[in-house]
Amino acid sequence: MGLGGRASKWVRAANGILALAARPVRNAHGREGIVLQPYRGYGSRREVFLIGRVFRQSAPQGEAGHDQFATHLRDIARRIARRAVAGAVVTARFGGAEQRVETDRDGYFRVHLALPHPPPDRPWHAMDLRLEGEHPVQAEGQVFIPSGHSRFVVISDIDDTVMHTGVANKLAMLWRLFVEDAESRMAFPGVAALYRALHRGATGDECNPMLYVSRAPWGIYDVLDAFFRIHDVPVGPVLFLREWGMSWRSPLPRKAEDHKQALIRNMLDLYHDLPFVLIGDSGQHDPEVYRQIVEENPGRVLAVLIRNVSRGEGRVRDIEALAMAVARAGSTMLVAADSSAMAEQAERLGLVPPGTLAEVRREMAQEGGVRTPAGTRRIARRTSGGTAAAVAEGKLRDALEDGPDPAPPNVVVEPKDASPPLGPPRS
Repeated sequence: MGLGGRASKWVRAANGILALAARPVRNAHGREGIVLQPYRGYGSRREVFLIGRVFRQSAPQGEAGHDQFATHLRDIARRIARRAVAGAVVTARFGGAEQRVETDRDGYFRVHLALPHPPPDRPWHAMDLRLEGEHPVQAEGQVFIPSGHSRFVVISDIDDTVMHTGVANKLAMLWRLFVEDAESRMAFPGVAALYRALHRGATGDECNPMLYVSRAPWGIYDVLDAFFRIHDVPVGPVLFLREWGMSWRSPLPRKAEDHKQALIRNMLDLYHDLPFVLIGDSGQHDPEVYRQIVEENPGRVLAVLIRNVSRGEGRVRDIEALAMAVARAGSTMLVAADSSAMAEQAERLGLVPPGTLAEVRREMAQEGGVRTPAGTRRIARRTSGGTAAAVAEGKLRDALEDGPDPAPPNVVVEPKDASPPLGPPRS
C-alpha cells in the first residue's frame, strides 16, 4: 500500500473513531435538547422490564456541510457537553399497568411492571413512555414476550461468538470495537443462519427468545443493533450491555463483576418454565460463567455450545471445568470449531428445523467460511459421573490438543444417560 493509501486508511479510521464517539447525538427529541431513549425491553406473560436513559444534549449548530471530520468533531463536542438528567420522572404504560420511575445519577431508568392480565400472544408489544415536566417528551419502547409456542431460551455472548472482536487479541478487539462500523464488523460465517434456526425452533414457529449478553458499553448499542440487522441475525429481544460510566472525571469503565451471571440468573427466574441453551466462546469468561450457571441450576440447561477461539492452557482448564459440570448435570456440551459444528449438534438435539446444517453450510460457503472439517470427537460414558470422570482424566484436553492447527477438532461431551433434551411444543 502506498503512502497515499495508508493516509486514506488512517483518515477513514479517524472518521470511524469520531463517528462512534459521537453516537448517539444526532437528534434531540424534546425542547432544550432533552432525549428520552428506550432500549428494547423483555418480559413474560406476568411482568415486563425495560431500560432507558434520559439526557440533555446541545442542538446542532448550523448545517453539517460536507466536511465529515468537522461534523464528527462538532458531534463529539455535543456529546462531551451532554449531561445525564438525574431525578427525571418517566411514566411507563403497558397492558393496563402504569409505573412512574426516576432516573438515577447517570440518567438511566428501569421499568418493571406486573401485568394485570396476560398480553396478546405475539412476540412484540409497544410500551408508551412519557418524560414528565413542563415540556413532556413522548417515546415508544418495544418489549418482547415469548409466545406460547416457545420451547427454550437462547443466551448468547456477542464478542467472538457472534462477531469477530478478537478478545484474545486486545489490539484487534479495540480496533474492531471502536473503529469499524456496523457494516464492516465481521460476523462468523454461518452464525446468522444458525441463530435464525434457533429462533424458529424445530417446528419453525417457536419464536424462541434470543438474549444477547455483553460487557460492552451501552454507548455502542446502536452499532450492535445495526450489525444484527445488516447480517440478518435475530435481534432478540434485547442486548444486555452495561454502562461504563465514562466521563472526563471518570475515564475508565466501571467494574462489572458478575454482570453476566446476574443477568442469566434473572432470566432463569423470569422464564422459569423454559429450559436454556447457552452459547459462548473460549476466549474470555464464558466457560467460568456458564459453569456456575449449570452447577446452580441442574436440569435447566439443555446444551452449552462453545466456539473455540483460544487454545491457551488456562482456557483449556476452564473448558474442562465447564465440561465436568455439564456432564454431572446430565446435559450436553460442544466445543466447536465453526458454525456448522454447532448447527449439526443443534439439529441432532432437535433444537432447530431439519435442514439447518445444510442451510448453515450454504451461508458459510457464500461468506467464504468453509474449511476442511476437523472431525468430531465424542466423550460419552454410560453415566453422568463416568463422563465427568473421563474429562477429569484428560480425555477432553487430549482431544482438543490433538487437532490440527489452526482448525481444532469439534468435541462433544455428553453422558449416554443424558435426559431427552426437549418435550413436545407447548400449547
